[in-house]
Amino acid sequence: MLKSYAALLALGVIWGSNFIFMKWSTLLITPAQTVLLRVLCGFIPLFLIALYTKALRRDQFKHLLHFAVMSVLATTFYYYGFVAGTALLPTSVAGLLSGSIPIFTFICAFLFLRKDRPTKQMLIGVILGFLGIIVSARPWENVAGVNLMGVIWMIAGTTSLGVSFVYAQRLLSPHKIPPLALATWQTGFASLTLLTLTDFTGISEIMSNTQTVLGVVIGLGLLGTGGAFFLYYYAIEKLGSVKASGATYIAPVVAVIIGAIVGEEIHPLLFIALALILTGVILIQTGAKKPTSLSTKEQPTN
Repeated sequence: MLKSYAALLALGVIWGSNFIFMKWSTLLITPAQTVLLRVLCGFIPLFLIALYTKALRRDQFKHLLHFAVMSVLATTFYYYGFVAGTALLPTSVAGLLSGSIPIFTFICAFLFLRKDRPTKQMLIGVILGFLGIIVSARPWENVAGVNLMGVIWMIAGTTSLGVSFVYAQRLLSPHKIPPLALATWQTGFASLTLLTLTDFTGISEIMSNTQTVLGVVIGLGLLGTGGAFFLYYYAIEKLGSVKASGATYIAPVVAVIIGAIVGEEIHPLLFIALALILTGVILIQTGAKKPTSLSTKEQPTN
């Protein structure tokens, strides 16, 4: 169990640091090009390691449809939403909005996994989380406020990843496919999709800045995609979708800290929004009804 929570911590730190790399990249190339480079730089090492360890097997072919769906939900669309949103927002605000992933994961889990009815505590958590999103967006400030389109893109990406947690738990986790294989198939399908759809015009501009190149290749690719997806599937397998998505409440804290370090203006309301979202997530995570008793047949086997 300790390893599972260590994986969550590492995943949260990696996700939180990704926003500054996305911001740097979109100053030179388009969001779609950024996503393409990120996914390719994550897929190649995953593929080589999967081949070396023989994690990819023929019997996995029957799950190709699920891999393709996950490539859209948890890679292509999720990444594009976050990159497009980060291009229009301060990294601290973008990272903060990413913290709402567990809220959308909970809603999807309740709708599609036939969970027990949510407790009052969990409903309060959802309400607080949405209040945090509203406060972070500051719609009352009009032109001087946060870019609304950026917020919409972030929420779109957040929702997509939330759905992916539930999809993975319901349709992939029962098959006990190794996390390395899942991550490789997913990023492989996403790479094919992005290579087909992306406009390459001006993509070479990224080579004009070494810091940005390293940020995309190492920060977004090797760690933020390859490493993150391995940890992502491992956490889902060990902890379940809702608990695994809890890694995302670490990301906004990391993103706000990095934003302050690089000199972004941290609006006072950002801290209120951060507190609301994190409190909401904690209430959701701890608010589930505890079963009164379990028979021997019902005991967890892990």
